[in-house]
Amino acid sequence: MAEAPLLRDLVVLFATSLPIVYAFQKLRVPAIAGYLVAGVVLGPHGAKAIATVEDVNRLAELGVVLLLFAVGLELSFGSLVRLGARVLVIAAAQLVLTAGAVTAALALAGLALAEAVLMGFLVVHSSTAIALKVLADRGQTDAPQGRVSAGILLFQDLALVPMMLLVPVLAARGTVDAAGIARVLGQAALVVVGIVVAARLLLPAVLHQVARLRIREVFTATIVLFCLGTAWLAGQFGLSLAVGALIAGLVISESEYSFQVFAEVLPFRDAFHSIFFISVGMLLHLDFLLHRPLEALAGVAGLLLLKGGIITGLVALVQRSVRVALITGVCLAQVGELAFVLARFALPLGLLPSAHYEAFLAVAVLSMLCTPLLVGPAERAAFWLQERCGGGLERVSAAGSARGHVVIVGYGLNGQNLARVLRETGISYAIVELNPDAVRTARAQGQPIVFGDASRAEVLQAVGVERAHVIVVAISDPFGSRRITALARKMNPTATIIVRTRYVSEIDDLYALGASEVIPEEFETSVEIFARVLRRVHVPRNVIGLQVDLIRRERYGMLRGLRLPQQSLLDVQHILAATLTETFLVQPESPAAGRTIGELQLRRRTGATVIAVVRDGKAETNPGADWQLRAGDVLVLVGNHQELDRALSLLGPPGASDSGAGRV
Repeated sequence: MAEAPLLRDLVVLFATSLPIVYAFQKLRVPAIAGYLVAGVVLGPHGAKAIATVEDVNRLAELGVVLLLFAVGLELSFGSLVRLGARVLVIAAAQLVLTAGAVTAALALAGLALAEAVLMGFLVVHSSTAIALKVLADRGQTDAPQGRVSAGILLFQDLALVPMMLLVPVLAARGTVDAAGIARVLGQAALVVVGIVVAARLLLPAVLHQVARLRIREVFTATIVLFCLGTAWLAGQFGLSLAVGALIAGLVISESEYSFQVFAEVLPFRDAFHSIFFISVGMLLHLDFLLHRPLEALAGVAGLLLLKGGIITGLVALVQRSVRVALITGVCLAQVGELAFVLARFALPLGLLPSAHYEAFLAVAVLSMLCTPLLVGPAERAAFWLQERCGGGLERVSAAGSARGHVVIVGYGLNGQNLARVLRETGISYAIVELNPDAVRTARAQGQPIVFGDASRAEVLQAVGVERAHVIVVAISDPFGSRRITALARKMNPTATIIVRTRYVSEIDDLYALGASEVIPEEFETSVEIFARVLRRVHVPRNVIGLQVDLIRRERYGMLRGLRLPQQSLLDVQHILAATLTETFLVQPESPAAGRTIGELQLRRRTGATVIAVVRDGKAETNPGADWQLRAGDVLVLVGNHQELDRALSLLGPPGASDSGAGRV
């Protein structure tokens, strides 16, 4: 019976939190904020619906272990190296500047230095779940702001390890001692290296043998054992359980089994880390928000301005784009979920007074709630700032080939392939790209490329967009694509503007903004599959071409579930019914053998036309009237059903049935 109160609390917890999270998702606010609010509502400072908070907290500790294990699985030192030097510089500078600014400000305000340093550690973290969801909802994951944000978030996650190692030092000494910090970090590094080396030597062989059993339950149990066992082992050497779990995830992330392990752990992680965030919300006193709302709002505003401003300035300095910098800064300005892990770790050590912890929770939760609401206005403000900045941030060096009549915006895979074809065919072109590493590589290859944000008129002028015959927009940024399309159309009313998009919802907007052709990747794949299927069932290529042209001309309405104009549908049905092809093998006994096409008078007598003759594996298209047929030739005929039936009957040997003699 001892478990009954805990079971009842878990039922109440999930029954109450799920509707709240569902409502938050409908409002496009990430689930983490919903769980935090649910904790506030259910906790001892809210409705007091949960009686055994201590039991929930014990489950939350398990949630932290699984959460950091999953975080480690998603990270890898290899992926950190692949980010590139520029993103690493931004990420490292953001960490140092943000933590340093917060520490200095709070120390000057009277906080103990150790606590001020801890607050700096807490504030540097941004929410991976919120930032990536906001970017994904806006289709900007692969845009420059998405790539830079992902790099900064990855660096922040890895920085959690040394921060958690330093928290006990700060709590024990009450101040920052450089020698003590160096000693603790050195000891911890030895322990971490020992665990990593032992795990890398043993784990691959163990997982290989377990995987060979092909028993999912055994594989899952082995993973859980390794996760919890590494966390326990780290605890025996004075490290926290969370650090041990993160190390375990990092070790597996470099193995061939990482994706399967992540799939097995994900359900456990989601269940337990929801309990963790609810338990964090339970610690928030509503009295703080009710009685000191101005302080809470001032804290949120100060956090967003300071952290967002630092990130914006760093990204603008490196990326040279106001738009990318401001969007990145707003997306990452909030406090992240790993900050709650660090705060809960510091709380029992006495490093963070409960009053300050409540203030931190209030500011953190509000900052998470604000982020999705601020990105849209920030995007509009960024374009306004760009227009006012003149030639400020983007360093545009006009390419020698900017006089060309094709402008390519974006040097990703599509842009590279197009540039390669244009170069081979001798058509002049110019490229605009915002990724400095891609620009450097392209310039080394002799490509006519400029570095800049194509949503700026000055950048488009640098590549001669006013004189371009064709403008191709091939970037993974829906908002940027719309802006560039409208600007290019304004600067060049007569150019053909071709825009690539990944999203169906963008088609009509892009046409309205001036695009001549919009190529949605999803639908073009469907069109190619559709065309190949029709070819396999022997529908003539010209008919397939007509159908594909119709789909594109109607802006993919058929594929979007829209009704096409009735006349268009009737036209297609008429074409499909009336135009067919057929092939016929000329046999020795056929009346066609030894006679010319003119002598057969096939078109006059049947209405069908010979459009090609295949002889000895070689095709002769549009053969003349004097072409003499012989046994073994394959005729390619075109006509409607009745015309082809008459032609096959005429060409067949005397007395042959209508079963299709000679057809191939």
